[in-house]
Amino acid sequence: MSFFKKLKDRMFRSSDKIGEGLDALVAEGDDAPPATPPAATIAPAAPPAAPAASPVPAAPAPAAEESKPGLIGRLFGRADEPRRVLDDAMLESLEDLLIQADLGPETAMRVTANIAEGRFGRRISTTELKQALAAEVERIMTPVARPLPLYPKRPQVVLVVGVNGSGKTTTIGKLASQFKAAGKQVVIAAGDTFRAAAVDQLKVWGTRAGVPVLTAPEGSDPASLAFDALTRAQAEGADLLMIDTAGRLQNRADLMEELAKIVRVIRKVDPTAPHNTLLVLDATTGQNAVTQVEIFRKIADVSGLVMTKLDGTAKGGVLVALADRFGLPIHAIGVGEQIDDLAAFDPGDFARALVGLSE
Repeated sequence: MSFFKKLKDRMFRSSDKIGEGLDALVAEGDDAPPATPPAATIAPAAPPAAPAASPVPAAPAPAAEESKPGLIGRLFGRADEPRRVLDDAMLESLEDLLIQADLGPETAMRVTANIAEGRFGRRISTTELKQALAAEVERIMTPVARPLPLYPKRPQVVLVVGVNGSGKTTTIGKLASQFKAAGKQVVIAAGDTFRAAAVDQLKVWGTRAGVPVLTAPEGSDPASLAFDALTRAQAEGADLLMIDTAGRLQNRADLMEELAKIVRVIRKVDPTAPHNTLLVLDATTGQNAVTQVEIFRKIADVSGLVMTKLDGTAKGGVLVALADRFGLPIHAIGVGEQIDDLAAFDPGDFARALVGLSE
């Protein structure tokens, strides 16, 4: 199964997904003229017996003609699709729909305005509206779609941050496994030393991928573990060191100091580290993801994003809001628990899946 098919099949399982909302939006204001004029208005003076002998069989002909779309209809959508004039009322409803899908007010307003340009006052079909919206989403997302960079520097240190429960530990395991499969030597440091479950989960991924996972006793200093892990990674000539971190936002001052200490300590070994600081976000949190980006950009020098759990939400539109607002690179997205359910972010695939278009 292609990743696009997984994305389209699994993303937005909720009934309020954007594609269905766009269908309803156009259908609600369908102002297409009837296929045939009412007979009563054409011949009001017909005698009482006339209706039985009136040429009723001729009426289906126009409908049959409409059921066969011409070349333009086949190229751009069914000719008999519902259509609605793109007016102020429709644009307001479209903006509301995008806000509900977590694009956020500012992004929703800009996207709606761009869709209106050159189309305002025209009758537009559902397919045309979806194509226009997909094009806008892809335009916003294309500049931020960048794979996780790998530099000649060895080992490359990737500091992974995010709130507890965001999928951070699983993402580290999947990335490590994928890089290992690509021939890279990887080391993982289980730096969330206060959560035994996170450490155990990383051990499972490490065993599965054949990647060493360095641990420390529960409650140990994460900075000390990071130092030891980087020293070992250098000695073994590893390509990549991924460091898990805690995500306890309820006490931001402590977390900020913990992350700052990790950075200070590993820079004693490599003054250029960390080379990437990856923020993992949970799509199900919706607009809370915006707040998390703001916080972690202050706490840590975030260089890129990974969005997880797009298979369990109708709120994936927040990724568009993040791209529009922050412009941070989006390295990967996840739609499940298997290793191949995390893939490089493709803006075109994401845009089409978001609005309900086919591949």
